[in-house]
Amino acid sequence: MWTVLRLAMAAVTVAAITAQLSKSIRTATELDRDVTTTVANFFSFFTILSNAVAAIVLVWAAVWYFARGRRAVVEPPALAVALACASSYMIITGIVYNALLRRIELPQGSAPIPWSNEVLHLIGPLFLLADVFFGPLRRSLPWRSLWAVVAFPIAWVIYTMIRGPLVTNPVSGDPFWYPYPFLNPNAPGGWPSVVLYVIGIALAIVAVGAFVVWWGRRSGAANADAGTDAAARVAAAPTPSNARE
Repeated sequence: MWTVLRLAMAAVTVAAITAQLSKSIRTATELDRDVTTTVANFFSFFTILSNAVAAIVLVWAAVWYFARGRRAVVEPPALAVALACASSYMIITGIVYNALLRRIELPQGSAPIPWSNEVLHLIGPLFLLADVFFGPLRRSLPWRSLWAVVAFPIAWVIYTMIRGPLVTNPVSGDPFWYPYPFLNPNAPGGWPSVVLYVIGIALAIVAVGAFVVWWGRRSGAANADAGTDAAARVAAAPTPSNARE
């Protein structure tokens, strides 16, 4: 059942991303904005990237489960790491959006589709949080897996800060573009504010990632113990030749 829910969540997420992208392109065309820059900016949002990663990983997990997972004790290491990353990114997306961005007024033509916005910023993050607790066949990951979790957000921040001053904002015409106001060094507060936000969010990502890995180690150990017990029962069961003897 949970695997079917993973597939359903992946489908809804892809639909939400596609709907929002279509609206952004349509609005850019109607208001004579640069469509190429609009699309590039769309895929520069951490929200969009984290949801895309989550959809891919959820489909991967479902395909693996139906193909091989029914006979497995725990999920493969690569899939376990990918699930930990996807869950961490989506949980952070939900926390940051609902704590910092939900009430910010957007420029004309930039408002998201309501249902898509809720899927990407609330429903998806809640599902990936639930997946941490209820996802089947969790594997116990080593603590060094946390480096894999934090690698993408670090790369994204570097990309964002390098790209920001090189892009003209297609909405306002400003000679810079940043996906979120707290990353804009041209806003009130300047670079000190940006640095503080980056540090705060980085600490939150490490904390969420550590929790996801810790819980996976906790549930993964239980899965491994169950698998060991099952193997022991199979080994101890009498074979037909033993029964005759």
